[in-house]
Amino acid sequence: MTQTQLNNTARTFVDTVTYRPGAVILYPGKSDMLYRVSTGLVRVHTMDDDGNGLTLRYVKPGEYFGEEALAGVNRAYFAEAVTDSSIDVINPALMSAEDNLVVTTHLVKTLERAYESIYRLVGKRLRARIAGELLELKDTALATQTENGDTMIYATHDELAAAVGSVRETVTKVVGELSREGVISAGYGKITLKDEKALATIAAA
Repeated sequence: MTQTQLNNTARTFVDTVTYRPGAVILYPGKSDMLYRVSTGLVRVHTMDDDGNGLTLRYVKPGEYFGEEALAGVNRAYFAEAVTDSSIDVINPALMSAEDNLVVTTHLVKTLERAYESIYRLVGKRLRARIAGELLELKDTALATQTENGDTMIYATHDELAAAVGSVRETVTKVVGELSREGVISAGYGKITLKDEKALATIAAA
């Protein structure tokens, strides 16, 4: 195989595409490629018949989405860039045995996280779900450190509501309670974690 052919194969195997915040990467429908987040953060979500959104999971750097392409089944969700993101597009037909093992390991971990999310949604009070979601987001591209060392997360109440299976008005009420308790402080489109230990205790309740 010539160098040109090798280069063409490499481009076919992985192509990196950049997306701005809010850009829809995938729509429901036919799936033929696998995707890996190189930088940024991707939200996988769905909508009900009334147009209400529900966040299924966040995909962080090094993680995959679009796994249904491996089985040739249709996709039933949207994938949207939350921040500036670079996405590797992978052709499953060109994956090696080692690549498949990496993706399989990722799928196992994703399934474990899905079980945890389902448990939070059906077995936890909203207060615990919100605390757990904030702790989940603190290790993503939505988070930054303030001058005094606290973690600040850029997220609206609507986005939190979609992630915890609630509505904005109820989430706003709980966020207000947590703010008055000094566990967090909330501003427009951002929430600062003031006491992460207390948040972890609330999330575990």
